[in-house]
Amino acid sequence: MPRDRNGTFEPKIIEKRQTRTDDIENRILAMYAKGMSNRDIEDHLRDIYGVEASASLISRITDKIMPAVSEWQARPLDAIYPIVFLDGIVFKVRKDSRVINKCLYSVLGINMDGRKEILGLWLSESESASFWATVCNELKNRGVQDILIACRDNLSGFSAAIETVFPKTERQLCVIHQIRNSTKYVPYKDIKAVMADLKLVYGAPTLEDAEYQLETFRETWGKKYPQILKSWDANWAELSTYFKYPQEVRTLIYTTNAVEGFHRQLRKFTKTKTIYPTDDAVRKSVYLSIQEISKKWTMPIRDSGCIIGQLTIFFGNRMQAA
Repeated sequence: MPRDRNGTFEPKIIEKRQTRTDDIENRILAMYAKGMSNRDIEDHLRDIYGVEASASLISRITDKIMPAVSEWQARPLDAIYPIVFLDGIVFKVRKDSRVINKCLYSVLGINMDGRKEILGLWLSESESASFWATVCNELKNRGVQDILIACRDNLSGFSAAIETVFPKTERQLCVIHQIRNSTKYVPYKDIKAVMADLKLVYGAPTLEDAEYQLETFRETWGKKYPQILKSWDANWAELSTYFKYPQEVRTLIYTTNAVEGFHRQLRKFTKTKTIYPTDDAVRKSVYLSIQEISKKWTMPIRDSGCIIGQLTIFFGNRMQAA
């Protein structure tokens, strides 16, 4: 270490009396967060830094963030979330010498400031009312007192669970998913006409007009494609929730695009990891990816002020209570 007369020299790369550095570990975590596999990180460290680090060593280093993952999953949440979106993304995970599909369910909330926030992640082989009850109760135990609108795909057992834990929450099914499910058995020759008539239903200006257009659709296509009407009739109560709100709120809640967009970004970071060895490997990979993705969530959602203001009119007492 260079010496000077007054002893004021302070080295920057290796500080005085420093015996170890976390620099390499931080670089490994940064590369892991960007979606690099353990083998890729091993090769990168060897080629760029001349450091030999086995895949197992890299795995042990990344395991050090598991306490942070658990702390993040259990962190306190806001008392009220005007809108939440729920959806799942599938990962392949090893279990008992087999590779199985496990679904990671994400809950993305829009807070009172109009900003996106991932409330939590839950990994499961199957979904049921008991599973969703566990999720809802966990949110409640972490401080969530009320959810105004829950937007989701057709998640099995979710309606019963949220009605038990958050009975006042309004539920909106994703219209885009409903359309896809409705048209997957329609042959190509009819697909344009069916889609045009369905658009008159979900694009109607009022609930009464939507119900009228649905009856018109029934007269036109009911005999030829009864499965479409059966699905829309069964889900109409939760498909039609958005008709009562102004256009800015409708545009946000009629589809689960918000959480699906998050999953598309998540897939960019995790696509190189085709098979995960354990559930914890999925959790730490997704947690680090969330830290990268959320860096871009610096601004509120579009028309957030208008949306929150309109929801205050509809849910005034509940918004003020929180």
